[in-house]
Formats: sequence, structure tokens, C-alpha cells
Amino acid sequence: METSQLKRIIEAALLASAHPLSLPQISGLFDEFSMPSHDDLAKAVEELQADAAERGIELVEVASGFRYQVRQDVHPFVSRLWAERQTRYSRALLETLSLIAYRQPITRAEIEQIRGVAVSTNIVRTLEERDWVRVVGYRDLPGKPALFGTTKQFLDYFNLKSLDELPSLSEIRDIEELDPQLDLDNPRGAIAARLPVDDEAGAEDADTITDTAANDALVGADPASSEEPPTGSAHEDTPESIA
Repeated sequence: METSQLKRIIEAALLASAHPLSLPQISGLFDEFSMPSHDDLAKAVEELQADAAERGIELVEVASGFRYQVRQDVHPFVSRLWAERQTRYSRALLETLSLIAYRQPITRAEIEQIRGVAVSTNIVRTLEERDWVRVVGYRDLPGKPALFGTTKQFLDYFNLKSLDELPSLSEIRDIEELDPQLDLDNPRGAIAARLPVDDEAGAEDADTITDTAANDALVGADPASSEEPPTGSAHEDTPESIA
């Protein structure tokens, strides 16, 4: 099959699909007689990415595969197509998600111990309903507490291919100002920029995230503590943590 035709098929499939497509999934579009090689598919995807370089959309690879998405520089204009109010999240939810992302697998009790306050059931429910976190196992302790980890949907939402792309704790601590409009082309800024603060949060969530507090929240650490989590606990990209 000619490369031009292969590119047209891949482009149409990615635009028609409601979710990212991996190369094996794209390969499944073809029968055994017309199936292109893995190298041909990869080359076609690379050319499609180059074709979109000057367009308002881009072809990116996330944890689940490849997808087309609106470029960040034109997103403010395109977003006006949707009238509904942007979902806003509380500081408590941001801190809880950050702790799970950086210290997974982690129990609810461990999250509460680090934050110093109880974790609202609504926060856990919201994260699970968004399919950003899930139970990946149970700690071998009395009561068998559930262990939480992030999902592929979490990585997809923040334009990450793996947990290895999360910014290191030292990088975050060096950020002097956390601008809500942080460059989203850089996935390292995606989490902070995509999780605004809930202005109507309850008593435990009432504080607005300042620049410094947001840094601590994104790190997943107690703002009063500078202790970093054990090395390797944040970036173990295991099947249990993201599958």
C-alpha cells in the first residue's frame, strides 16, 4: 500500500475514534493481505505529525496511543464552542491526586497521615469516576486497606506517555511561580494547569492555592515539610499502576 493512502486511513481512523489508538490497534484495521509493517505504520504516523506542524491540531502520543488534539495556542478560542462551565477542583483533591501519582501504590490512611486531615469520600469518588485512579491491590495489614494508583486515563488527560514524564520533585520545588497558563505543550506543566481550584469547596478545602501552596500540592507533600518521598516510588511505571 502506498504511504499516501496509508496516511489517509490512519488519519481518518484517529479522527473517527473516541479514544487514542495504539499502533497494534491501527494495524488491526487491515486484513492479512493489506496489513502494513510496523515500520511502515510508524513512518506514516511520523509523517502525519510533521504534516500537522503548522496546523491548529497536533498528533500526539499518550499512554493509550496516538490522538489528534487542539493545540494549546488556539485552545482558548476553540473552547468557546462549549458553553458549560469548566470543572474546578479543590486543593484537597489536587493534593490527593498528586500524592497518589508520586507515591503509588498508597493507602487512604497514608494520604491522610501526610496531609494531616481526613480524605473526603467525595474526593476519592470523584477521582475514581474520572477514571484517574483505581484500586490496584491491598496492603498486607489488618483490614486489608486498598492501595490506590493512577490509570492510563490519568496519563492521557495530562498528555503523558508514562509516569516517567512526571516532573521530578526537585524541578517542582525550584519553580518560583506557578502560572495557571503554564505551557501545556510541555507535559510537565499539564497537571498544575489542568486542575484549577474549587472556589466553592467545603471547610477542609476552603484555602485558595497560592503559587507556593500549589507547588507543594503538585509535589504531593505536606506544605510544612520538605521531605521527599522514597526514591523510585513516584516513577515505577508498573502494569498495576497504570493498566
